[in-house]
Amino acid sequence: MFTKAITKKPCRALIDGITTSQFGEGTPVYEDAVKQHDKYVATLRELGLEVTDLEGDERYPDSCFVEDPAVVMAECAVITNPARDSRNGEKHEILPAIRKFYDDAHIFHIEAPGTMEGGDVMQVDKHFYVGLSDRTNEEGVRQFAEIVGQFGYEVTAVPVTEGLHLKDFAVYLDKGNLLVTAVMNEAPAFADFNRLVIDADELYAINSLYINGTVLVPEGYPKTLKIIQNLGYPVKLVDTGEFRKIDGSLTCLSLRF
Repeated sequence: MFTKAITKKPCRALIDGITTSQFGEGTPVYEDAVKQHDKYVATLRELGLEVTDLEGDERYPDSCFVEDPAVVMAECAVITNPARDSRNGEKHEILPAIRKFYDDAHIFHIEAPGTMEGGDVMQVDKHFYVGLSDRTNEEGVRQFAEIVGQFGYEVTAVPVTEGLHLKDFAVYLDKGNLLVTAVMNEAPAFADFNRLVIDADELYAINSLYINGTVLVPEGYPKTLKIIQNLGYPVKLVDTGEFRKIDGSLTCLSLRF
């Protein structure tokens, strides 16, 4: 049950955000991104979350994607070590917000040469599936497993062969339901899940967001929407089109705990 979330407003430098063009092309329109972000935050609040919405930071174009510099859970928070130089400083900027909810004894850090970004970290109850990607390396996973193991969590590393982060290609809802690509459908780590394979033309919608029984789904993906509705979930459609242009999506716009 989530009760809190941390978000961060997009900054005008958003137009300079990192993109692999894996989901779409074009430059974000700042004013439209602000409107979409405001709606996203309002939706979280409608679902009962107390949201801490941080001010934008022009030094870090991608800093609205607060999920990447930290991983949060009931027992502790882990400050990650983003692999890209343009994002690495975000780990320092998120720390004051994290300290509002966790004391220093329960805040841990991924240290170099380990790298990690939260977009590679998928929690399923007391188990974390962590993507091995261009942004998260084996040493980062090892450190993370050592940290969360203190609190009874298990960790499984999953190779990411398709693009940026694990949660672009596999997202857990609840009750064993997992949205996946055709490639991730074959991952041994996910063999015991109820895997719902999303069509290639709607892969962006894999990154839907389960919150307390409701699923947030990006606008414009009717086949994925129907799959989720057929599972029995109430849904809320959220427009994240401006964030898609720089590889952003629903989960990466908040930290939920």
